[in-house]
Amino acid sequence: MPDRLKTLLSHLRMDLSPLRTSSDFRLLFGSGAIGMFGSFLSMIVLPLQMYELTRSTLNVGLMSLAEFVPMVVCGLWGGAIADALDRRKIVLYTEVGLCLAVAALLVNAMLPDPQVWVLYVMGALVAGLGSLQRPSLEALTPQVVRHDQLTAAAAISSFRWNLGAIVSPALAGLIFSWYGAAAAYAINIVTYAASLGLLWLIRARPPAEHTPPASLRSMVEGVRYAVSRRDLMGTYLVDIAAMIFAFSTALYPLIAERFGGSQWAGLLFSASAVGSLLASLTSGWTARVHRHGLGVILAAAGWGGAVVLASLMPSLWGVLAFLALAGAADMISGIFRATIWNQTIPNELRGRLAGIELLSYMTGPMLGNARAGFMEQLGGWRFSLGAGGALCLAAVGALAAWLPSFRTYDARTDEHALREKARREAAEAADHPKPA
Repeated sequence: MPDRLKTLLSHLRMDLSPLRTSSDFRLLFGSGAIGMFGSFLSMIVLPLQMYELTRSTLNVGLMSLAEFVPMVVCGLWGGAIADALDRRKIVLYTEVGLCLAVAALLVNAMLPDPQVWVLYVMGALVAGLGSLQRPSLEALTPQVVRHDQLTAAAAISSFRWNLGAIVSPALAGLIFSWYGAAAAYAINIVTYAASLGLLWLIRARPPAEHTPPASLRSMVEGVRYAVSRRDLMGTYLVDIAAMIFAFSTALYPLIAERFGGSQWAGLLFSASAVGSLLASLTSGWTARVHRHGLGVILAAAGWGGAVVLASLMPSLWGVLAFLALAGAADMISGIFRATIWNQTIPNELRGRLAGIELLSYMTGPMLGNARAGFMEQLGGWRFSLGAGGALCLAAVGALAAWLPSFRTYDARTDEHALREKARREAAEAADHPKPA
């Protein structure tokens, strides 16, 4: 094999060093892989069950609105407690709560006449508990991985997420068609139990010294820090705009029906994750990129453009292909956003900022699904998908022009990135002093 080809392949190959060097990161990865598999089953079956019971894409979209308020409140509060308490304990307690919520969905699904209101209430509860948990999970990664491995850790975490997003939706569609919603919820409960076992083995992660207790004041402090940094605001705003205008999974049950039946819904839900998985498997090159803000902008524009093209495809396979391309672009955006967050935010603020990050990448999809449902009522699914992608392109372009400091961000020269790198290197040197 020519040397140049070997070099190219080595640059594309995923960097697995965080898994080799950190036992706690391995436990997080394993727990997340198991938990994501089960969670995606419920995530996909909930809208499928809602559509089956109501035959309305509007009701499917309204589920996202029901989840929005608890997601916002619990996301911000989850960030505050992640900085004030032991992050491992928070993750364990919320995992138990999620298991109980899915158990309620299982009981409802087994009734002769499942209640729609239970789907709204339990969906909102799952969104709230997940938002309470996510900041602690996100804040754990920088504590268990070396500074120079954070981009690789982001790619590995995205790979784990995307693998679950590919396998689980496809299985969910089949399980729902063959056995009903109850079977998917039962599998989800089993996965939560296995995930809890791995999380229990992670070492305790007490809060940093002098961290204020969780309070409204500490939450406001985190928001002020985020607003003071336009590079961080760029990561939030670009992603929110991209998701609001081009995220459209509420349309997938209808699109599947138009192309032959609900058995195709799983493929639609999996398509973007297939592209994301391929992008993560070839993500080695991302560690050599330093202009992360520009990378986010270009990737978000690629996401919107691919969604526009998906809306124009005459066949299901054409739609799937461009949804996969959109997923690849979104994955690259996510890697660069996570790198900016993990390399520049101080540990004592990491939980609160993780709560804000959660809002940025959860708010957009939730509102995007509501938008997609309303626009489908106005002009059909192709209009909703295509117009949304075009609006995404316009919004990303406007934000790129409005936030020049985000567009020109460079990890090699940014003061926050350099300061955090020096802090982490000093802490690692203190923990592992060289022998005399």
